[in-house]
Amino acid sequence: MATLAIDRSLKQIVLAVQEYSLFAWRALLNLFRPPIYWTDFLIQSDIIGVGSLPIVILSGFFTGGVLALQSAATLEEFGATAVTGQFVSLTMIRELGAVLTGIMVAGRNASSMASELGSMVVTEQIDAMRALGVDPLRKLVTPRIFSSIVMLLLLTIVADAFGILGGDAVTVLLNHQNGTQYLNSAYEHLRYSDIIQGLVKPLFFGYLLSSIGCFYGMRTTGGTEGVGRSTISAVVTSSVLIIAVDFLITHVLLSIFPT
Repeated sequence: MATLAIDRSLKQIVLAVQEYSLFAWRALLNLFRPPIYWTDFLIQSDIIGVGSLPIVILSGFFTGGVLALQSAATLEEFGATAVTGQFVSLTMIRELGAVLTGIMVAGRNASSMASELGSMVVTEQIDAMRALGVDPLRKLVTPRIFSSIVMLLLLTIVADAFGILGGDAVTVLLNHQNGTQYLNSAYEHLRYSDIIQGLVKPLFFGYLLSSIGCFYGMRTTGGTEGVGRSTISAVVTSSVLIIAVDFLITHVLLSIFPT
């Protein structure tokens, strides 16, 4: 019995991966083929971008503050507190800005995509769209993926900026160090390769979280309880995959842009 249960679970996992791969590939192709529903794109951009702005600003600011607090305490032992700005800016821009923004947006928007589309599936609105000759994937999924990619890139830039500002505030107010020296260190040691690494990742993260949220929403079954399960699955899966894909992308980018 245990062997049959494991075998059934593995088959379900493989089937889900296969279905998601086909779904994500079709959604990706739709990004480059007309028609593009610009009105839906702008609405989703407002929901994803503007709606996520406060939480991204707060998380970026306090993350930068924590980095400055922790790094200064360690660097002080070696008399190297002057490089606190360099440490914070490189960490935020290369890594934490994109990852934190991706996870925050996944928690807020991947769940809403799954629940919204799941509710439409349960109430047979998706079937009604198909009956009217409208492709639900192109109408509902593609604008969400397109807007997620664009908005996550912009939100990552905001998170990086406020992370550096948060580190500056902690450096001046709590560590009692020179704020100008902090900002000069944060700026002077940045290279274009660091910025490229930080801005490539949100493109993948935005595609991941939106495609996963839409995928679980479109395959919802089981009424309102199914909507809840799809929402939880979308958040958990997208958050874990963001971290896993971040490792892979970092490995590739470091081979292209060695430190």
